[in-house]
Amino acid sequence: MPTESASCSTARQAKQKRKSHSLSIRRTNSSEQERTGLPRDMLEGQDSKLPSSVRSTLLELFGQIEREFENLYIENLESSHSTSQLSQKLKTTYKASTSKIVSSFKTTTSRAACQLVKEYIGHRDGIWDVSVARTQPVVLGTASADHTALLWSIEMGKCLVKYAGHVGSASGDQTAHIWRYAVQLPTPQPVADTSQISGEDEVECSDKDEPDLDGDVSSDCPTIRVPLTSLKSHQGVVIAADWLVGGKQAVTASWDRTANLYDVETSELVHSLTGHDQELTHCCTHPTQRLVVTSSRDTTFRLWDFRDPSIHSVNVFQGHTDTVTSAVFTVGDNVVSGSDDRTVKVWDLKNMRSPIATIRTDSAINRINVCVGQKIIALPHDNRQVRLFDMSGVRLARLPRSSRQGHRRMVCCSAWSEDHPVCNLFTCGFDRQAIGWNINIPALLQEK
Repeated sequence: MPTESASCSTARQAKQKRKSHSLSIRRTNSSEQERTGLPRDMLEGQDSKLPSSVRSTLLELFGQIEREFENLYIENLESSHSTSQLSQKLKTTYKASTSKIVSSFKTTTSRAACQLVKEYIGHRDGIWDVSVARTQPVVLGTASADHTALLWSIEMGKCLVKYAGHVGSASGDQTAHIWRYAVQLPTPQPVADTSQISGEDEVECSDKDEPDLDGDVSSDCPTIRVPLTSLKSHQGVVIAADWLVGGKQAVTASWDRTANLYDVETSELVHSLTGHDQELTHCCTHPTQRLVVTSSRDTTFRLWDFRDPSIHSVNVFQGHTDTVTSAVFTVGDNVVSGSDDRTVKVWDLKNMRSPIATIRTDSAINRINVCVGQKIIALPHDNRQVRLFDMSGVRLARLPRSSRQGHRRMVCCSAWSEDHPVCNLFTCGFDRQAIGWNINIPALLQEK
């Protein structure tokens, strides 16, 4: 029985509490006259020493304060309920929108068919640069941190010539070398047909998936150790070099903050291009005119004009917020620049104030290259990806990368070979390999 009595007492207390709470709510919803009358009857005492007029005024003021607190309390309750509903609605909408966005990313189809054709494996360290010969025979060239440069048969993937004349990489010995090669291309074999893979397909791979690249496939090919000409005017690492149109002059870019223009036949320095505030990262020459563009860690790139033999002018392009890793000429009067600020910008040489197109990405961009005929920019990234965009900034594809194919380290450079029937794009990276790709752009997109 004591237990039952205690239980009944607890039930009565809870019921009384609910009743008192109900009374409080009813008071809140009652008229102002009822609300002011109740506290007056309850609060008026017989032992008050205050005059009745003063006491009445105080009670009226206390009643007003009580009403203000009640209204505020009700508003807070309603606001809390509405906020909770709104918060839940926002969460639901956010989840639905996010799912829709992610789904759209996954289902987006590539605008270009991208197929890996050949891997060129033979360097013993990261590959800084890749290029394709502009004259016959058309061969692939790679420059590596292992102090060597290799020439490859594009079709066979076989090393044809090794150059081992440098004592530094890219080149850390502060010189640029000109050397002559004579190769006999092997008879090409049919390339094994593999299924085309959309540029959007991707499977993450770990470092343990990297194949063993220690085998030196270049050990059997002829080795050149002495240059035809050595260009020696720089006081820092030579990071890039290119031929000026006509082939009689060459330009080099260095970490000593200068670019040098040389006469190839005499090895003499023709011009020292000064003005950059920090180390240079790249240089590029125009395919048909005597124009040079240099890029630098000072966030700028500069256009040097040598078309008038008596004077050379320079224009400075300021549009990036971090190192400009490369700037290259393309169709018409356009230059495309890439940067560590994760953007690529297309510029009109006639208007340097602002770019005509900007591409924003999720990773720093290294040495870009433009397919002039199809107007496609190949973007090699720090995050192992390679993406393709058109000149207006529309994304066309992402090259396939998985545990079985693609780059497994930072991609350093890209190079197009527009006339090659099989491999028309090459990339290289710190995974010590170069890769040849077949990129097929639909004719409809090319017309656009």
